[in-house]
Amino acid sequence: MSKRFIFSSESVGEGHPDKVCDTISDAVLDACLTQDKYSRVACECYAKSNIVVVGGEITTKAKLDYAAIARAAIRDIGYVNDDDVFHADKVFVNCYVTQQSPDISQGVDAKAAKGKKKAEQGAGDQGLMFGYACNETEELMPAPIMFAHRLGRELTRIRKTGKVKWLRPDAKSQVSVEYLGGKPLRITNAVISTQHAADVEHAEIEEFCIEQVIKKVLPKDLLTKETQYLINPTGRFVTGGPQGDTGLTGRKIIVDTYGGWGRHGGGAFSGKDPSKVDRSAAYMGRYIAKNIVAAGLATHCEIQFAYAIGYPDPVSVFVDTFDTGLVEDEEITKAVCEVFSFKPADIVKQLNLLRPIYGKTTNYGHFGKNDPDLTWEKIDKINALKKAVR
Repeated sequence: MSKRFIFSSESVGEGHPDKVCDTISDAVLDACLTQDKYSRVACECYAKSNIVVVGGEITTKAKLDYAAIARAAIRDIGYVNDDDVFHADKVFVNCYVTQQSPDISQGVDAKAAKGKKKAEQGAGDQGLMFGYACNETEELMPAPIMFAHRLGRELTRIRKTGKVKWLRPDAKSQVSVEYLGGKPLRITNAVISTQHAADVEHAEIEEFCIEQVIKKVLPKDLLTKETQYLINPTGRFVTGGPQGDTGLTGRKIIVDTYGGWGRHGGGAFSGKDPSKVDRSAAYMGRYIAKNIVAAGLATHCEIQFAYAIGYPDPVSVFVDTFDTGLVEDEEITKAVCEVFSFKPADIVKQLNLLRPIYGKTTNYGHFGKNDPDLTWEKIDKINALKKAVR
């Protein structure tokens, strides 16, 4: 009997408090890499009411104005309305930044050190990373998270045109998809909560979100008469952003990855330079999984690998195709290890990660975007994988 179930994923808009912090952290990272591509950056951000705190460990030759970077990021998001408590030109920015720990630096640097096993660039921390891909969407991503991202992205696009005056930056979306036999059957409900000006009626918000957003970007063949639309379910969403809730960098890791469908190792991405395997190795995992699915070796693929701090080689590599592989998972794993290098320095080189590209990743997922700068979305190893599978 074919299994029937409903799976839900959420996304959040650029003005969500946590995404505000992710955006500032990645803006600091890009500013560092623009001036010094070898910058070591671990930038965290906190936002509440009219206060922003930028902190972390940064070793760089770059000369930065952290307050100016934060304000520019907030302005680009759209917190510039006269009634915003959290306003780009009015927030207080506090900065608490030190250099990277020399003990961590010793492990990451490509040189010998007392007690270090190899004189190569090692992982910046221990940890496990996952990559995932499937054939449910053209992006080779799970349908629920991609659909949720589409809603948020369209809301932001419309808001930034200025044509809908009552739209405000904070927003969340969620899509529930019913599956039958492992394939999307229909969308059972779509949820949008969007911040708005005080003088707009709920009925106008509801009609706009259903007709101009949901029905414009979600697949028409998956929307049915039974699909439920839940728009600003509390009835009012005027107080939003960091005025309404505290924001922190790295608190939306499921939104950033696979919406809960594929697993996540636990390490956040934003604000971290590519020597941090939490970020770079997760990108590598996506790159590998996507090429496996694009090569037709499986319809669903997840890869896990793990590191020890200061050590260049992964301590484990595991590919799981959930019984959808053309060959055994062990054979695909062998092929992956033959085609790809998991060493941190090689990941950075293969994916060309020492560039100020990270602002493009912050919102609406780090995966599934069609942008040549996001090199982990390339499908250029198809032939190599097919050749390596025996």
